[in-house]
Amino acid sequence: QSTVQSYLEGVGVGLEQLRSAAQEVQSVCQDLGAARWALLDSADHCQGLQRMRALMAEHVQLASVVQVLPQLFSVQEVFSHTLQLLRGQQLLEAHVELMMMEHLRDDILSQLHLRGLSSAQATVLSYFGGLQELNESLAKQLWDIVGSSLRLVREDPVLFVTAVRIIEREEKIDNTLLLEATFLPPGRPKGWRQKFYHVLQETITGSLFHAAHVDAEGPGLARHLAALQKDIVSQLRVVKDLMVQCVPAHYNILNVCAATYHQTLSSHLQDILRENLDKQGLFLLLEWALHVYHSPEMMGHPDLLPEVDISSLGPLMSPELVDQTERKYVVKVKASVLEWMQRTLEVEFKEWFREEEPETDHQGFFQSALPVIVMQMLNENIQVASLITDSLQQKVYNMALEELEAFLGRLRDALVHCGKEHQKDRALPKYYTSYLLAMLNNNLALSSSVSSLHPDAARRQVPASLQAALDRTQKKACQLLLEELLLDLQPLCLQLPSHKWLSGSQLVSSMCEVIDRYTKDFSHVRKPIFTVLLMESELLVTSQYLRALMQKKMVCKSEEERGQLCHRLLQDATQLRELFCGLGLDQSQQSLEAIFALRELICLKDPALLSLEVLGFITKYPDISDEHISTLLDLRGDVSKDVRHMVLEMMVQHPQVLPQGYRPIFSTILVPVPELPFCLRKGKCA
Repeated sequence: QSTVQSYLEGVGVGLEQLRSAAQEVQSVCQDLGAARWALLDSADHCQGLQRMRALMAEHVQLASVVQVLPQLFSVQEVFSHTLQLLRGQQLLEAHVELMMMEHLRDDILSQLHLRGLSSAQATVLSYFGGLQELNESLAKQLWDIVGSSLRLVREDPVLFVTAVRIIEREEKIDNTLLLEATFLPPGRPKGWRQKFYHVLQETITGSLFHAAHVDAEGPGLARHLAALQKDIVSQLRVVKDLMVQCVPAHYNILNVCAATYHQTLSSHLQDILRENLDKQGLFLLLEWALHVYHSPEMMGHPDLLPEVDISSLGPLMSPELVDQTERKYVVKVKASVLEWMQRTLEVEFKEWFREEEPETDHQGFFQSALPVIVMQMLNENIQVASLITDSLQQKVYNMALEELEAFLGRLRDALVHCGKEHQKDRALPKYYTSYLLAMLNNNLALSSSVSSLHPDAARRQVPASLQAALDRTQKKACQLLLEELLLDLQPLCLQLPSHKWLSGSQLVSSMCEVIDRYTKDFSHVRKPIFTVLLMESELLVTSQYLRALMQKKMVCKSEEERGQLCHRLLQDATQLRELFCGLGLDQSQQSLEAIFALRELICLKDPALLSLEVLGFITKYPDISDEHISTLLDLRGDVSKDVRHMVLEMMVQHPQVLPQGYRPIFSTILVPVPELPFCLRKGKCA
C-alpha cells in the first residue's frame, strides 16, 4: 500500500510539471509572433541604412583624396624641376626628387590599397603620369654613361660613379619592396643592376666584334686578330686598374668583363669559321685560339694576373670545334699538296724526255729532285701542324701518307705511259733506261724517308698499304727495264735451237754482251735494287733460253746430235753462270741450274731410266707441267710411246706442290699446241 502510494505521488508531480511547461511554450510562441510582426515593420528602415552606408564610404574616399590634394597639386612643379636637373646632368639631385615623388605616389596608392579604395587609384595615377618619362630620361642617361664607361673611368670617373650610386639606390628599393611583398608599385622592380651588366656587355661586344666584314684571307685575318688581342688586353687593364675602384666589390666587375670578352670572342670565332677560310686563315685561327689567347701576350699578360683567371672560363674553342676546324685545315692542305705533287710529277715526266742523262749523286747513282721535293713538302706541312696540336699533326701525317700513296699510283701510270711512248719509237726518250734507273733510286729514297715523317720516333714504321705502293712502283720500273732487256734478247733467242747453234755459234756470247751492257747501266742504281735487277735479269735469260728450247724447232735425230746438244747446253749454261757470278750474283741465287738439270734429261743414255730422272727433275722444279716434259722428250728424239706414257703416268702419280718462296721458272713458259693428225684421205673438194 505504501509503495502504490509513492508511485501515485510521483505521477502527480509529473503531470504538474507538464502542465507548467505547456504554459511556458505557449507564452514563447506569443512572443515570437510579436517579434515577427515587429521585423516586418522595420524592413523599410533597413534599406535607408544601406544607402547611408554607401554615402559614408564615398565620403571617406573623398576625404582621403582631399587630404593629399595639396601634395598632388605640387607634383607637376616637381616634375618640371626634376627634368631641368636631368638636362643639366645633375643626376643625383634629380634622382632624389624622383625617389621622393615615387615614394609619395607609392604611399598614397598603398593607403588606398589597404582601405580597399581601388577606384581612387586611377585618379591618383593620373597625377603621376610624368614619372614614366622622368624614369626613361634618367635611365637613358645612365645607360649612355655605362656605355662610355671604359672612356669615362679614365677621363671623368665621377660621372660613372654617380651612375653606379643611382643604380645601387634603385636596387636597394627593389629588394625592400620585394621583401615586403604587400604592395608592389607600378614599374617595380626596375632591375637596373642587371641592366647595367647587360649594357656593359653590349658595349664590349659592339666596340670590338660588330666591325666590318672580316677578310677571310690570311693577311686580313691576321690583322684582325692582332687588333682584337691589343684592344682586349688594353680594355681589361682599364677595368682592372680603374673601373674596379668605381663600383662595389660585389659587382665582381673584372671577372664579369673577362667572361664577356671570352664568351663573345668564342662566338666571334665561330662566325669567322663560317667563312670560307684558306689554309693560312684556319692555321692562324687555331694558333691564335689555342696558343696566343692564353699566352702572356694576351689573357696571361702580367698586368692582368692574378686577378684574371682564364682557366676558369673554359676553352675558347670547344674540343668538337677544334677537331672540326683541324679537319677543314687538313682538307685545304690536302688540296695544296695534291696540286704541288701533280705539278712535280708533270715536271718529272717532261724531264724523262730530255736530251741528256739524269743527274747523279756523288756516288754516281742516277737521281732527280722528285723525292726531295715531295718529302720536303710533306715534312714541312707535318712540322707546321705540330705547332698547333698533336692531333692536328697526326691528322696531317695520315693525310700525307694517303697523298704519297696516291702519288705513287700516278707515278706508276706515268711510267706506263712513258713505256708506251717508248714502244712506239725506241729512240724516244733518248735516255729511257737511265731515267727508269733514276726512278728506282727515287723510289728507294722515298721508302727510306717515309719513316722520318712520323711525329713519334718510337713508332716510325712504314704502313703496309704505303709499303705495298712503293713495292708496286719499284716492280713496275723493274718490269719496264726487263721488257727493254727482253726486246734486245729476243732476236738472239729466236736463233736457238738450231744446227748452226749446235755447231758452235757465238749466240750466247752475243747475249752476254747485251746483258753486260745493261748491267753497266744497272750499276747506276743502289745495291738493293741492283741485286733485284740482276736476279730478275738472270731469271729472264734462263726463262727465255728454256722457252726457245721448247718451241719444237729441233728434234735430235741421232745420239751424236744429242751429244752435241748436251755439250752446247753445258757450255751456254756455264758461260751464263760465270757471267752472272762475275757480276756479283751468287750461284745459289741463280736459276740457271734448271738448264744443267734439263741437260741431264737430254744426256741420259738409257730412256728406260727417264721416269726416275724426271721424278727428280719435277721434285726440284715443281712448276713444270707434263706438256713441258713431253716437249723435252720430243727434243731427245728417241723416246718411245711406252716410255713417254710411263713418264707421264709417273707425273700423275706424283703431283707436286709449290713450296713457299719458290721462284717459278716453267709456269711462265708456254708450250706450242701439238698439231692434230688429219685422218681423212686428202681429196678434191666437191
